[in-house]
Amino acid sequence: MSDERDPESNLEQWKSAMQEEHSEAISNPDPEESHRIEGVAQVTYRVTFDYDAEADALDRADAEEVDDLTDPELLSCACGVRGMTPEEAREHMAAAASRD
Repeated sequence: MSDERDPESNLEQWKSAMQEEHSEAISNPDPEESHRIEGVAQVTYRVTFDYDAEADALDRADAEEVDDLTDPELLSCACGVRGMTPEEAREHMAAAASRD
């Protein structure tokens, strides 16, 4: 007896279900939750070190920011909705504001 389950089909069904849940959470925010959009951004620094021969240690001498701070591409809400584009985050906040 062969196993006729298609892993690709199962994956696509799972992704579709997750996208539906994600879209529902964006457009129908929980009125009992607090809503605040947040994101994580990284800034790159060039760090230079001085060598301390007596202690055989590297001591930070300088740190220079080499990239400008940019807004993250994916945002989250304090209510638990994660992985939103800026457009989805605006939709989510507008929906939350309309329920107040």
